[in-house]
Amino acid sequence: MKLREDAKWSLVIPTSMGIRITPENRAPVHVADRFFMQATSAESNVGSVASHLGEPTKVLTAFVKGSPISAVIKADLRKRNMSYEGPELDQGDAWGLRHQFNIADSGFGGRAPRVWNDRSGEVGRELSVDQFDLDRIFGEEGVKIVHLSGLIAALSPSTSKFCVEIAKAARKNGSLVAMDLNYRATFWQGREDELRAAFHEIAQNCDILYGNEEDFQLCLGIEGPEAGGDSIDDKIDDFKAMIGRIKDTYPQAHWIGTSLREVVSANRHEWGILLWNDGEFYLAALRDIDVMDRIGGGDGSVGGILYGILQGWDVEKCAQFGWATGALAATSIYDYGAPADEKQVWDMWKGNARVQR
Repeated sequence: MKLREDAKWSLVIPTSMGIRITPENRAPVHVADRFFMQATSAESNVGSVASHLGEPTKVLTAFVKGSPISAVIKADLRKRNMSYEGPELDQGDAWGLRHQFNIADSGFGGRAPRVWNDRSGEVGRELSVDQFDLDRIFGEEGVKIVHLSGLIAALSPSTSKFCVEIAKAARKNGSLVAMDLNYRATFWQGREDELRAAFHEIAQNCDILYGNEEDFQLCLGIEGPEAGGDSIDDKIDDFKAMIGRIKDTYPQAHWIGTSLREVVSANRHEWGILLWNDGEFYLAALRDIDVMDRIGGGDGSVGGILYGILQGWDVEKCAQFGWATGALAATSIYDYGAPADEKQVWDMWKGNARVQR
C-alpha cells in the first residue's frame, strides 16, 4: 500500500459543513442563554489534525450563496489551514437551503451531554459528483488519502451516490480511501437496505476502515462483541475477532481500527484504540482522560491515525498518535484537535502535562 508521491493534496475530505452552538459554562441547552458558536463537521474534524501539522488538506462541500453563515464557515476553514472547493447554491426563499445547526451541551459530572441536530434544508444534501471535476482533483492534482464518513454518506440519496463515486475515482487514480463509518440511527431510518448497499460498495474500495463495534455491525453487518457483561478490557480478543471478520469481508483493507471508550462521567472517560495493519495488532489500552467536551474525540483519533499513515509510521506509532489526538480534541470546546506540533501530541501520549516554557 503506497501513497501517491506526486499528489498535491495529502488529504481530501467530502463533507457538509454546518454550525454548532454550545452553552457557556457547561450549562444544559434548555436553560442556557449564552452560546458559543463554531463551524463544524465530523469530516473536517478529522482533517484538522493533518492541516494543523502542515499537510495540504482540502474540503469538498457546498455553500449557500451570499449567506453570512457560509462566510463564517469559509473563514473557519482558512483558520484551520484548509482549502475548500464546492458549488455556491442559491438559498431560494426563506424556506430554502441553509447550513445545518448542531445544538449540543458538554454535560457535567453525571449529567450526560445532549445533542440536537437541526438539518432540515441542509445545503450539503445537494452534493453530487457533477459539481466537481474529479479527473482534475484525483488525476491531475492527485490525492494521497481521501477520507469519507458515514455521516456524509448517509445524508441523502445524492450524497450516498456522491461518496460511492468519490471512492471509485480516488481508487482509480491511486489514492488511498479511508472511511469512518459513523452510524446514526436517525439517518438510517427507513433507508436501511439502500444505505447498507451503498456502505458496502464504499467499503469495498477502502484501504482504511474505522468505527466502533456498533458501526461495523449496523453499517456493514459484521458481528461484533456482545453488548453488556464484561468490561472492554476483557473483550479485546472479541474485538480482534471482529476485525478478523472485517478483513475477511473486505480483503483489500490494510488498516482497520476501532475506538474503545468507557464513560465514567461527562468529565472523565477511559479511552483506548485497537488498530490493525496487515496482520499486526496494536492496542492502546484504556487510560483515564479528562474531558472538556467529548464531541469530536473519535474524529480526532481518526485524524491522528491518518496523519501517521501519511508519515509512513508503523501500526504502533499510528495508534499511539491517534489515541493522543483523540484525547487532545477532548481537552477543547472546539470539536476538533488542533495540535501546535507533534511534540504536543506525544506529550499527551506520555502523560507529560508539565508547563512548556
